[in-house]
Amino acid sequence: MGRLRIIPIVTVTALLLLWEAACRVMEVPDFILPAPSGIIHTCFTQAPLLLRHAGVTAGEIVLGISLALIMAVPLAILMFAHPAVEKALAPFLVASQAIPVFALAPLFVVWLGYGIASKVLMAAIIIFFPITVSLLEGFKHCGKEYATLFRLMGSGFWKTMRLLYWPWALPQFFSGLKVGVTVATIGAVIGEWVGAQQGLGYLMIQSNARLRVDLVFAAIVWLTGMGLCLWWFVGYLERRIITWK
Repeated sequence: MGRLRIIPIVTVTALLLLWEAACRVMEVPDFILPAPSGIIHTCFTQAPLLLRHAGVTAGEIVLGISLALIMAVPLAILMFAHPAVEKALAPFLVASQAIPVFALAPLFVVWLGYGIASKVLMAAIIIFFPITVSLLEGFKHCGKEYATLFRLMGSGFWKTMRLLYWPWALPQFFSGLKVGVTVATIGAVIGEWVGAQQGLGYLMIQSNARLRVDLVFAAIVWLTGMGLCLWWFVGYLERRIITWK
């Protein structure tokens, strides 16, 4: 296990060293491709600026995740309880992912303005699909013999949902939530690219226009860190809640 954990670290370190060496040997200008050392230096020296914009983006992501959960969980339960509803809504669920998010972002800005609402909705749409589908599939894969036993004992749908279906579907639910939180940054940043006055996406656009590519990469590093933190936090909740896994 120790060797398996070291391999990714060694691989990433080797790639960064190769990147650093290539930038120095080929004398690549910083406004085209900064070296990793320059990016790390910018991450620290510009930390107050990055932190201010990261706080805005983090708020959009958290609200987007909350909105997605508020929509996804009841909808998954509804589609499980009524298969006809699933058949009716399945095309719309697929369409919500088939439409490029870049096409939706300008519309949300027009409808909701340049404030936080358009970014939250963009993040929620991206997160919504994997959570809904994973939770629904978790309900469906519940053992039929257990469902039959609950029904024979006179348990109603909601009691069976609370004691059987929901615990059974929790592993799939957290799998979908992990996928959702890691791509949540995409929705928020795209919304900020289209129209915003603050946030890491806004900072990236402004820095790119000023040829501050090192600051663009620094924002990417911070976004990556936010995604990893969200992934770790969901994994922590999973271990705490699903004690039997």
